[in-house]
Amino acid sequence: MATQAILMLVAYIVDRIVGDPRRLPHPVVWMGKAIVAVERAIRRFAGTGRQLKLAGMLLPLLLAGGSFAIVWLVLALLARIHPWLAWGAEAWLISTTIAAKGLKDAGMEVYRHLASGRLPEARRSLGMIVGRDTGTLDEPEIVRGTVETVAENIVDAIVSPLFYAAIGGAPLAMAYRAVNTLDSMVGYKNDKYLHLGWASARLDDIANWIPARLTAVLLTLAAFLRRLDAARAWRTVRRDAKLHPSPNSGWPESAVAGALGVRLGGLNMYKGVASFRAYMGDPVHPLRADHIRKAARLMLDVATLFALVCAAALLGLDLLR
Repeated sequence: MATQAILMLVAYIVDRIVGDPRRLPHPVVWMGKAIVAVERAIRRFAGTGRQLKLAGMLLPLLLAGGSFAIVWLVLALLARIHPWLAWGAEAWLISTTIAAKGLKDAGMEVYRHLASGRLPEARRSLGMIVGRDTGTLDEPEIVRGTVETVAENIVDAIVSPLFYAAIGGAPLAMAYRAVNTLDSMVGYKNDKYLHLGWASARLDDIANWIPARLTAVLLTLAAFLRRLDAARAWRTVRRDAKLHPSPNSGWPESAVAGALGVRLGGLNMYKGVASFRAYMGDPVHPLRADHIRKAARLMLDVATLFALVCAAALLGLDLLR
């Protein structure tokens, strides 16, 4: 357990320093290609409606199960060569499931454009990380979109991968990443994916249920440490988290909204189609560029806190044995 605790911390530090270098192949890219290939095969042989819904269960079974099995096998083979080789490979693999640096960099890129008065560039940078239309957004709406994205992805990109790595090492962390990638690619409630993607979307909801709630607690603690309004953060979570259409996204978003004293949610446009999201938080302060920087700091605080919590829990279990 002590070795596993150190492994977790090393993986987190690697992500904070290195992130996801574009020069190196990333497992999520391979997962995306595998999802496209499996989807094509399923659509070739499955019909529509009930058949497609049953076939949709194959996606998480094959992708998440396959990711777990492949990583476990690779690490087992490396361990036969040398234990330290397997240990180093596992640390790197876990680091690829975390995206604290990438999330911070994406948010701060939008912040720097806004701080320099470059509104068109800020819109384009935001468009790289959200699905909504960004071409006509004003500064407050750009800030809202960025803060919402940073807040929501604290769960998917940081807490959940660390949570599953602490339980089952790199194989389980990579299986989680496969589930999350499936949800982002096929977990839509539209005509194309309503039947094929339902199982992937449901499994992603289940996988993130505990981490999302842990994230709200950690955000409240981080707000306290940052001398933000931790009490309002927790009150906002209790009042607004359940209003979000996702069973999990409302927890981090409402916590961040309460801590910063801003209101998130509202009207978004997706390919010209309006979609209203429930409001999170109260507009104590008008949205401004600096809220992106504060949200990024909260995100990094939560990442560090949870990495330390996971390591401490593993060490505690080791002492109890």
